[in-house]
Amino acid sequence: MDTTEHAGDTIRTRLTELFPIKHPILCAPMALVTGGELAAAVSRAGGLGIVGGGYAGILGGEPDLEAEIVRAKTAKFGVGFITWALERAPTVLTKALKHSPFCVFLSFGDPRPFAEEIRDAGALLICQVQLLSQIDVALEAGAAAVVVQGAEAGGHGATRSTFPFVPEAADYLRQRSPETLLLAAGGIADGRGLAASLMLGADGVLVGTRFWASAEALTPKVHTDRAMCVTGDSTIRTKVLDALRGVPWPREYSFRFLRNELTDKWSERESDAFRAFGSLSEEYARARAQNDLDMIAVACGEAVGLLKDRLSAESIVASMAAQAADILRKGGQLTFTPRS
Repeated sequence: MDTTEHAGDTIRTRLTELFPIKHPILCAPMALVTGGELAAAVSRAGGLGIVGGGYAGILGGEPDLEAEIVRAKTAKFGVGFITWALERAPTVLTKALKHSPFCVFLSFGDPRPFAEEIRDAGALLICQVQLLSQIDVALEAGAAAVVVQGAEAGGHGATRSTFPFVPEAADYLRQRSPETLLLAAGGIADGRGLAASLMLGADGVLVGTRFWASAEALTPKVHTDRAMCVTGDSTIRTKVLDALRGVPWPREYSFRFLRNELTDKWSERESDAFRAFGSLSEEYARARAQNDLDMIAVACGEAVGLLKDRLSAESIVASMAAQAADILRKGGQLTFTPRS
């Protein structure tokens, strides 16, 4: 019987044993955010940092992935991609694997075409899903861990909410593939979220927004300055931005970011936005270069309301682990059994 144990500020789970890491905390591979410095900092702090490979270079404007991987190699690291974009530029994965990442993280598409290459390179495969029905594909790909992403998350996602999604996925995996690890994502920004995720049946968490606002992140300061002044009420999940800027996201996924003048104008006009597909691509590119927050996406999740400062990744990992351990300890002498 697998157990989750806590002693002092250390929480031991199947995730910490398999990977192995000190704390059951992974940094999400956020495009334009999780560079090598952030990934390495999270890993040195006892979690695991995953460099954001994003759109695999097909859209342009992203950091040089190999350069960021080199920066991450001062510690254990992973690399993550948007799967539907990787399908259009598969050689990017081959190049990344030459740097021997500990794991490869795939989300938003079919991971199976890449599974053999990842396995042959000696890396573990982590698959993120947004619907319970996507778990079987992850299992067919041989995922060592499945991340279930709730709609509370920043950036792209779907409609499931983290709180009911995690235990449902835990029950599903217990029946279908009990050896596969489960991670929770979406709305987790402190030790309360970590503790709750473990109680719900997860083996650990994937954290985005809290690391998005870390000292080592590539996030522009003007974005995090805006985020410190708002609450979770200020975010919106919509498909209009991708349509207007001409990014071909599958229709089942929407994008969570801070409300701005663009969303005020377009959020109730999704059909119009798709008919105008790409009409704002040049204007959006100019706005992004100028950090015009009235138009561009400040891509953070509902947990933005918990952000008060731009701490180091080390501080974030340490405080999250300590708070979660304290919560679990105060809950009594409990032994947690996420799955057998």
